[in-house]
Amino acid sequence: MSPFFSGLAIGFSLILAIGAQNAFVIKQGLMRQHVFWVCLVCACSDALLIFAGVAGFSVVVNAYPQVEDIARYAGALFLVVYGLSSLCSAVRNKHTLDPTAKAPSSLAKTLAVCLAFTWLNPHVYLDTLVFLGSVSTQYGVDKYEFGAGAVCASFIFFFGLGYGARLLTPYFKKAHTWKVLEGVVGVTMLLLAFELLRN
Repeated sequence: MSPFFSGLAIGFSLILAIGAQNAFVIKQGLMRQHVFWVCLVCACSDALLIFAGVAGFSVVVNAYPQVEDIARYAGALFLVVYGLSSLCSAVRNKHTLDPTAKAPSSLAKTLAVCLAFTWLNPHVYLDTLVFLGSVSTQYGVDKYEFGAGAVCASFIFFFGLGYGARLLTPYFKKAHTWKVLEGVVGVTMLLLAFELLRN
């Protein structure tokens, strides 16, 4: 397998797990709010981290392991706050029947939350900076081709997830379905926060 397709395959295998960031992208896709920008920020953030790892930044992370602890606690705090907010929304808010009719959040607020999901997730550093950075070393001078494959996987995945979510729109014309989504997102965030603290 060429370095590019190897990076593409490994990139997909790392990103397919449904986590806080992916749940947020799905929700934005369902609401059709700033989908392009959310997908672009997620994919570009991955690209930056992947190439930093391929270029050797993983050495810095290994030299200063406390960076991982700081990211872990900050990420857990953010997930708890967002999770509780989603659970409160599921119980208190009157969700509209049409997801496209929801009052849109500002682009700045949406991107701030998106960036927090991305950069306060310590697993993204382990996956991109450390793991992909380490694997890329076996390709020698072709390591950037490997990195390009992993970056393409991120772009394909996030844009597919964001724009593919609208296929579920018919199911979300019921207010109850939105409450279920908010509840599932809230519980997922709290479980992820617990996992971060436990590990």
